[in-house]
Amino acid sequence: MGKRSASLAGHDLVREAARIICEERLTDYRLAKQKASRRLGLSLHTAMPANADIQAAVLEYQQLFGGDAYDRHLRKLRRTALEAMDLLADFSPRMVGAAATGAAHDGHRLQLHCFTDSAESLDMFFLERGIEFRTGERRYRFADGRTRDIPMLSFQAGDVGVDIAIFAELGRRQVPLSPTDGQPMKRIDRERVAALLDRDEPGDASPRDVA
Repeated sequence: MGKRSASLAGHDLVREAARIICEERLTDYRLAKQKASRRLGLSLHTAMPANADIQAAVLEYQQLFGGDAYDRHLRKLRRTALEAMDLLADFSPRMVGAAATGAAHDGHRLQLHCFTDSAESLDMFFLERGIEFRTGERRYRFADGRTRDIPMLSFQAGDVGVDIAIFAELGRRQVPLSPTDGQPMKRIDRERVAALLDRDEPGDASPRDVA
């Protein structure tokens, strides 16, 4: 396959993977790329595009085809984030993930990072308020090449699922890498979330902001 053909195949693969992610509500970019490659009949040796390219294509796809449903869901994620961040103010919450980038669909859960040296204190916080939750762990990779299992608390806020990764206080400065582009994850504070919501409101000339 020549360079031009390989470039075209790569472009088609990016667009097809983005379409699969949005239409089939996938959150696993690797699986989406594999599905796209099979559907396009590409060789197993075809170079896979970077996740960052897929994310950009997902955002473009949603802006072109997502319509009001996409806008409403993104606003719902960000409104839920604002409410959760108010509730969790003592734990310095930050919004990350699809709600932050805008490359979201209705299969995405809201992702937050909180900070405390005692993960159990967040458990107690929810227990005292009678909020049902589940606990677990999520593996994150860091710039030094190490991976760590970080405590996770998940709960349901209406019809929006919320996952809270609980970092130690030192974790404010030790930002995990995004699985999308391998760069430090963008952590968005309450004020920035509120600003995004202001821009997201109907009637704004540019409602689909990318953080």
